[in-house]
Amino acid sequence: MADIKRGQTFTKIANAITITARTGGSGDPNSNPRLRAALEDAGKVNMPKENIQRAIDRGLGKLPGQILEEVIYEGFGPGKVAFLVEGVTDNKLRTNQEIRNLFERSGGSLGGQGSTSYMFDKKGEIKVKGKGGSVEEEMLELIDLGVEDVEDFVEENIQKYLVYTESPELNTMGNKITQVGFEVEESGIVYKPNVLVDIHDPETAKKVMDFTEKLESMDDIQKVYANFDVSDNLLEERQGSASEQ
Repeated sequence: MADIKRGQTFTKIANAITITARTGGSGDPNSNPRLRAALEDAGKVNMPKENIQRAIDRGLGKLPGQILEEVIYEGFGPGKVAFLVEGVTDNKLRTNQEIRNLFERSGGSLGGQGSTSYMFDKKGEIKVKGKGGSVEEEMLELIDLGVEDVEDFVEENIQKYLVYTESPELNTMGNKITQVGFEVEESGIVYKPNVLVDIHDPETAKKVMDFTEKLESMDDIQKVYANFDVSDNLLEERQGSASEQ
């Protein structure tokens, strides 16, 4: 099972590398920021160098193979939650049908272009590791750099922050954050919801999170964005039941 999941992860990242190399017109991460982000993802899962080079070469047209194209889907899932889904596919008709079926089986519906995208803002997102100071002082330090928004959270007992900025400012802001002594763990372009659906009902929360996981597990899907907000106690219950299995 672990090998299957690892292979699926490699395929998704390889597709992302191919698309970013092709659309950016370059296999050089220094001149292609989207490719650089995809290569960082490849590094995190120890993807073999030959796989990475093959994906770049395919994007640059140096290797034969099926043509990949980027797709975006918009729709409503369980609990009338809005979804924006990014994918890469070599067969648009197949992926369209699979996505439509999944939405309909969940009790939701796949919408047309613009049906949910207005509920999301395209932003640069930077995941930052704290320096060990007080949360309030570190958040103020980040805000003083000119970021749009900062959210604090704890991951594996380490204080971290999600920093948001205008998408064209992503690389500039990442450099500024590094220069004042923070460690940037991840950065990329995301769709941040501007309208949230609060979910307090355990059954609805389970349906929404199960549906999200099904979307994320699809081979052709790269990223899933949704505008639901589940209470912490429901999240803890889900994590607890998952660890017991």
